[in-house]
Amino acid sequence: MRAVELSGGMLDELVEQAGNLTRGRKHLNLHATHDAPVQRLFNAIGMDSYIRPHRHWQDPKTETLLAIRGMLTFVTFSDEGTITKVIRIGEQVAGCSGNVSVGVEIPPGVWHTVLADQPGAVIFEVKAGPFDPSRAKEWAEWAPAEDSAGALSYMAGLRRQLAALR
Repeated sequence: MRAVELSGGMLDELVEQAGNLTRGRKHLNLHATHDAPVQRLFNAIGMDSYIRPHRHWQDPKTETLLAIRGMLTFVTFSDEGTITKVIRIGEQVAGCSGNVSVGVEIPPGVWHTVLADQPGAVIFEVKAGPFDPSRAKEWAEWAPAEDSAGALSYMAGLRRQLAALR
């Protein structure tokens, strides 16, 4: 085994790849398989990337998100889809506002999403393994599917709500 360098160049490449994809995001797994006891990955999220609100209920594991680059907004929702909490997360740099956290820890069963507030945003995600794709996420029925006609308007409405809360 050897150490793997997690460089700024690697993040640049991940952000570039995300920008070339329809979803506007790209992840890079550090774990070798879905069976690994700890799932670790970088996720580059573009400004127009819509991550449908979801929760981890069928496979109840705590998820930790850390901001590696840029600013993002983490949002939690009630079972009906009402915003319950908003946390700005971002890399800690000189002059960064005191109301910005470096990340969040999400208990199982909490409806949530993440929106990029700046181009080139990257988060680091950690969750206990193994990973079962068939049980990984429960999608919110009150939010449109990512590839649906209503996805962009839902995200625009969510951004308007968040702006009004600031």
